Amino acid sequence: MQKDNLNKVIPKTLPGFMELLPNEQILFNQMMETIKKTYEQYGFLPIDTPIIESSEVLLAKAGGETEKQIYSLNKGDTNLALRFDLTVPLAKYVASYQNGLAFPFRRYQIGKVYRGEKAQRGRFREFYQCDIDIIAENELDIINDAEIPSIIYKTFINLGLDDFTIKVNNRKILNGLFECVVWGETPADKASIMRIVDKIEKIGKEAVKEELQELNLSENSINVILNFMKIQGTVDEKIDILGKLKIENELFLEGLEELKQVVKHIRLFGVPEEYFEVDLTIARGLDYYTGTVYETFLNEYKNIGSICSGGRYNDLAEYYTDAKLPGVGISIGLTRLFFILNDIGLIKSEQKSISKVLVISMVEDLTASIQVANNLREAGINTEIYFDNNKKIKAKFKYADRLNIPYVIAIGEDEIKSGKYTLKNMQAGNQEQLTIQEIINKIS
Repeated sequence: MQKDNLNKVIPKTLPGFMELLPNEQILFNQMMETIKKTYEQYGFLPIDTPIIESSEVLLAKAGGETEKQIYSLNKGDTNLALRFDLTVPLAKYVASYQNGLAFPFRRYQIGKVYRGEKAQRGRFREFYQCDIDIIAENELDIINDAEIPSIIYKTFINLGLDDFTIKVNNRKILNGLFECVVWGETPADKASIMRIVDKIEKIGKEAVKEELQELNLSENSINVILNFMKIQGTVDEKIDILGKLKIENELFLEGLEELKQVVKHIRLFGVPEEYFEVDLTIARGLDYYTGTVYETFLNEYKNIGSICSGGRYNDLAEYYTDAKLPGVGISIGLTRLFFILNDIGLIKSEQKSISKVLVISMVEDLTASIQVANNLREAGINTEIYFDNNKKIKAKFKYADRLNIPYVIAIGEDEIKSGKYTLKNMQAGNQEQLTIQEIINKIS
């Protein structure tokens, strides 16, 4: 703990934790509300789950790099952990309330999660995720996998972004390929290969090759895998090439058929061709994905990584219940997305106040000002009162100007007597005498 010479604690935010000024927080909240409304347009229901869970619950489905990043806590004899995503808590939630849910269960959740990542610019240890998932009992039709990209598309269009690409793949295709390639060899499991392949965009082909060599894969097997990742062409051309590879592996063929169905229905859902593509390098690092996977990139800023990702999992709650609950879902890392868009100037946090009106009293008695504010608030107009009557009128108007509050109502003796109040439009600079109802009508 750092202290200055006066023994006061120096205020300091921990690395990897984001705090915003009010104007930035307003924009952040608006983005969150846009995402929420888009999710609700597609019939997703809100839920909330605890930030702190039993370590046993969270670690049951954890895997890959994420498990190493979990924040652990101890309270008495109880081992606790901060949730690292919203999918594992969802698994626990569905298993707990299965009898009270209607399936397919379409849920959204927006909340903070925690990962002990290395603190760096644009990477956070505490961040908001905005998730949707569709959970079914026993079977979930592949058309649900195709609806997800349409929701991604609509969400980012509603956020004002129009230059992005949704990349789609199927892990069954990759797993089927790995089975064929490493047949007879003794490498690590397919999940290890998958996690390495998933990093190809981040660390490059040569680094991936080196990590695959560490799994004791043959040079031929590594080359087959890397050449597969380089398959180029349009969506339909890539699917056609996959079919012509003549890979007689049940898992591969199942994944290819699912990919065909997903592409077909993405188009039916109205996602324009320029907004999605098949990318065979997309694998997703988390172990619980079993089929369709997605990652979304800003075309001019691919170096910042995926801004929305997810996929299909065969059995969401297998560690908590015997019931088979397949699902598909995605997550938007809102904190990181906001930071990136703000940093590169694609969004601007210009709104400094949520007040539509500032009421200023030019008399000592605040009764009339309070009544006017009450009337405006009842009409649904955000209104605040400037209470400090010791300030000069110029300072009060300057306060409204600094916060970009659109309207100011000045109340003096003449206004109180006449029942007409001076409404000043701060942007236009004009003012007029109006009754409360006329002011409500004008502002509304």
